[in-house]
Amino acid sequence: MTKETQKQVETVTAEAQKTMGESVEKLTRGMEQAASFGQENLDAVVASSRIAAKAHETAGAEVAAYTKKSYEDSLAAAKELAAAKSLPELVEKQTTFARTALEAYVSEATKINDIYVNATREAIAPLNDRFTKAVEKVRGARG
Repeated sequence: MTKETQKQVETVTAEAQKTMGESVEKLTRGMEQAASFGQENLDAVVASSRIAAKAHETAGAEVAAYTKKSYEDSLAAAKELAAAKSLPELVEKQTTFARTALEAYVSEATKINDIYVNATREAIAPLNDRFTKAVEKVRGARG
């Protein structure tokens, strides 16, 4: 083998090693970024789940408090109805209780609905952020 041929072989080998090293480095960096992105996605799912669980807990406490108060109000109304001295008085008390109970129910249903609407909005935010970042990464990879 001549010196020039040997020099060319060494140059090609060095360039191949350099290219291979750069490729391995790029691949490693890409895998690290993918792992990091995956971890951030998992963190977003966990955050979203915590928000949903907290909302469910809050709604459950609201329903329990409403149920207790509704029961107490029903007992008080039953005593009131039993104390009525005439049919018109009984009808008036029953009508008042029914109106009050319906208003309380609508108010409670609105409160529970608001809890879930707000929680949904909050729980979607971390997932929406991750989706936006994923779209940006895909666009960046194409451009």
